[in-house]
Amino acid sequence: MAKYLLLKHYRGAPAAVNDVPMEKWTPEEISAHVQYMNDFAARLEETGEFVDGQALAPEGTWVRYDGEGRPPVTDGPFAETKDLIAGWMVIDVDGYERAVELAGELSAAPGAGGKPIHEWLELRPFLTEPPTVTE
Repeated sequence: MAKYLLLKHYRGAPAAVNDVPMEKWTPEEISAHVQYMNDFAARLEETGEFVDGQALAPEGTWVRYDGEGRPPVTDGPFAETKDLIAGWMVIDVDGYERAVELAGELSAAPGAGGKPIHEWLELRPFLTEPPTVTE
């Protein structure tokens, strides 16, 4: 099994086919989108491929260690993540092809007018240890 991170972006990815920002959707359209996401996750839970997923709030802060005995340093707002990452899902699948298949299906979540968004999702494999070579 291989773990992959599916990232949903607010901005930064190529434009979706149904490129209407969520703040312009009706409450019914938002509900349909969330239901699609929940149904997708529930189906993957049944197959053992779902690990976790969450939507992210737009607020956030960078935090950094600033030395012994000093409080952490914070900075924000930070467009690099909070304005770009809308949510994520972790899947554990047999391989890359299955991860691409599921990302394509998730990209079809409904948006404005109930039509599929066709949004671009970022698919990132988890970093794993390289195989051990013995001679």
